[in-house]
Amino acid sequence: MKKYISDFAANANGSQRKQAPKWAFVLIILLYALTLLLVIGVARKSGSLSLFGRDISVQVFSGVFASLGNICIIFLVVFFRKIGFITSFVILLLQFPVLMVRFFLHHVNLTLPGLFTNIFTLSAVVIIYMNNSRIEQYQEKIRCQAVTDALTNLPNRFALTELVEDLVSKNIKFTVVSIDLNNFKSINDTMGHDIGNKVLVELASRWKKLAEDSLAKTDDFVARLGGDEFSIVIRNYKDQDELIKRINTYKEELERTITIEDCDYFLSACFGYAENPCDSVKGVCLLCCADAALYEAKKQGLSSCVLRFSPDYLQTERILDIERKIRTALADDTLFFYLQPQYDMNHKLRGFEALARMKDSDGAFISPGEFIPVAEKIGLIDRVDMIVFKKAADFFALLLKKGNPDIILSFNVSVRHLMKNNFIEEIKEVISSSGVPSDHLELEITESIMIDSAEKALSRINEVKKMGIKVAIDDFGTGYSSLSYLNTLPSDLLKIDKSFIDAMNSSESSKQYVASIVTIGHVLNIKVISEGVESPEQLETLRNIGCDYIQGFIWGKPLPPEEASELV
Repeated sequence: MKKYISDFAANANGSQRKQAPKWAFVLIILLYALTLLLVIGVARKSGSLSLFGRDISVQVFSGVFASLGNICIIFLVVFFRKIGFITSFVILLLQFPVLMVRFFLHHVNLTLPGLFTNIFTLSAVVIIYMNNSRIEQYQEKIRCQAVTDALTNLPNRFALTELVEDLVSKNIKFTVVSIDLNNFKSINDTMGHDIGNKVLVELASRWKKLAEDSLAKTDDFVARLGGDEFSIVIRNYKDQDELIKRINTYKEELERTITIEDCDYFLSACFGYAENPCDSVKGVCLLCCADAALYEAKKQGLSSCVLRFSPDYLQTERILDIERKIRTALADDTLFFYLQPQYDMNHKLRGFEALARMKDSDGAFISPGEFIPVAEKIGLIDRVDMIVFKKAADFFALLLKKGNPDIILSFNVSVRHLMKNNFIEEIKEVISSSGVPSDHLELEITESIMIDSAEKALSRINEVKKMGIKVAIDDFGTGYSSLSYLNTLPSDLLKIDKSFIDAMNSSESSKQYVASIVTIGHVLNIKVISEGVESPEQLETLRNIGCDYIQGFIWGKPLPPEEASELV
């Protein structure tokens, strides 16, 4: 399992670390050698050339060729990193004795500019290499933390998803097991979250040793998905009997007494599993299938069982019901919005984020976590986005007229919506009809946009920026946060996901991860806002590490428009 984590960290920066082909290295060396020969040859020639009506000494061109050679040296460092740096360093150092001899012994004065040029080039090579190394270290650190659970040091949900999708793409037979502990909340409620965390750490340690057991016939990968949810990927089993036996090994290890601070704790769990390729041909679907089996086990009240996926377990009825409610809300224009305030660290109002809201026919709220994914799945998310944006913009225009002209309205846009051909026209129409100045608006996108279609996404975002609208990268750090994408995107704000803020004060690595994001944002001249800030301790930590803004229940829950107006 250790191998998997290191592989994820290596693959994370694969696109960043990938060097140019070897033939390019040889070509640059040959070009450099050619410029060097030209420098020597030209320096020894006398006479002049007529250029632009002027007679220019041939020896002057030795400086031109020397500059071209130094460009080749810099290309080596940029495109070939360590090997390029070493090669460039050695080449430049070897030239110094030759230049010194020619200047002091042979009295060739033309070598003096070359001597200083080499010194400057050597300095540039060192600076470029050290700067690139520092950026790569930041990337690797962030990536390692992004695929690791802060509490247990097990792989997290992102690492699990990557592994599953990789195994599916290679058509490897394997099984995903979803696990949910029974009544774990009672431990947290009665003994406190610190004890609950220690129980989870002990369980994770046991399962990790079990997965890495050299005597085991299977290859296992254990991940913590959050809370009391775990998942196991099992490979290289012969048949179903061996698979069930292996799952029961984890079950038995779970049910062994866990003793924390002289108190014994007894755990049980439900296990749901799905097999590739029998139950699904897509990685994400396979995880959903395993979850469906798990939920069915809990639904049936089976407190400690192992249940295999069946197509009957999928919650298609609920999805269809949510879809009907979304279509009804769109037809009846009953979608509405709430505004969650954002503040700087001095508690000065920065602005609001517009959040989509929907109610059931009986007036009960439907969770955005439930209807937003369905809207994305059925292709209606762009309509939801635009209705929320238009209504929020109309209200925001009235707020600006009443005073406080410095506040900003932030609105979310899905990948699908951003890629629509008429996206820019829709935004312009809302700005025109509402009268909100574009520099008071902020577009929130997820970092996955650049992975899905980098060129088109960047073009759209640049158009948005030309309109004067700010750009924020939402949920930063939950996916593949590439510094190259971050540096390419003309963004104004990074939003740190709530999951990292939750673990920040209970895990030093999570705290350092948040601090690293803040540092990177500031290095790139980008402001940073933290989502989900709920406690004074979190606020103080964020203030100490230099975070610019916060958003969370500590200073403001999502508000209906009337209450937001009173706040302003």
